[in-house]
Amino acid sequence: MSKGINKNTTIKTVKMIQGIGPKVDWSERKNRRLVDAFLALENKGEAEKFLRDLMTESEIQEFANRLEAARLLSTDEQYKGIIEKTGLSSTTIARIAKWLNGSLGGYRLILTRLNPSTTLRTSHHNSSKLGKGLYLNS
Repeated sequence: MSKGINKNTTIKTVKMIQGIGPKVDWSERKNRRLVDAFLALENKGEAEKFLRDLMTESEIQEFANRLEAARLLSTDEQYKGIIEKTGLSSTTIARIAKWLNGSLGGYRLILTRLNPSTTLRTSHHNSSKLGKGLYLNS
């Protein structure tokens, strides 16, 4: 197989990952309000109440699984293990891997703040590491 591709890689997954970008218009009023709402939270209890009102239980679980997938990816966990531990699809995990190694750095920022003593293992080359044997050129 060619470099960057393994038996679990699909063309659809690769194209989806290449198309991911920062498409949210953060200058839009409702998006600014959402960010401001998170910044207004003062403690864990307030955050829990707001998140529960904002999202369904399924959505909360989904976002928790995505954060866990980012953590596992940063420790070089294999996709198969992440799928088993989180129930996320390989496409979702690939998207998280792209963002984890991307230029915006949101996942890296939060993972570092949650565990400052941990060094995140992310790709620092011209390609993004998406899992064992899977790289995309940037």
